[in-house]
Amino acid sequence: MSVARTAQIQRETAETKISLGLNLDGAGQAQLATGIGFFDHMLNLLARHSLIDLDVEAQGDLHVDAHHTVEDVGICFGKALTQALGDKAGIRRYGSATLPMDETLVTSALDLSGRAFCVWKVDLPAEMLGAFNAPLAEEFWRAAAGAALMNLHVICHHGRNSHHIIEATFKATARALRQAVELDPRGGGVPSTKGVL
Repeated sequence: MSVARTAQIQRETAETKISLGLNLDGAGQAQLATGIGFFDHMLNLLARHSLIDLDVEAQGDLHVDAHHTVEDVGICFGKALTQALGDKAGIRRYGSATLPMDETLVTSALDLSGRAFCVWKVDLPAEMLGAFNAPLAEEFWRAAAGAALMNLHVICHHGRNSHHIIEATFKATARALRQAVELDPRGGGVPSTKGVL
């Protein structure tokens, strides 16, 4: 019988209170309540395209802005990935996707290496999309990569519309995650010559 690859993370600070659960072997279902409509839309895309079930409830200091909420959800998402992956035995480890979205083209490549690094080559103006300031997309993925000890590279090759660019980064990274967390039928142990990730 296989072990459930699930996680539940609680985080409470003076700025946010977050509950996040995920199931790596889900169907891409999402229950989302962050108080930030555009962010919920992006998290829904993340769940749908990664096939990771995601449940997020967040209360943040939105009277200040959305920064703390978005960043802390990223931290929780990264920690949940680490928890659900366990020792990472049998996973593919690497994933990448190049995804078009109308005039936009984005590549995301990642390694669940146990080493945190984020390269973000995505030019976004400080444009408000509802209550979501466009550069917060980078804050989410930097926080997630740091907490997941994941090596993440996101590159926007071209694009003009901020909504399309951000949506493409979430979809491409979701597709890359889907590959990386997938169990490899030809693999058995930890996918590293070190024997540990």
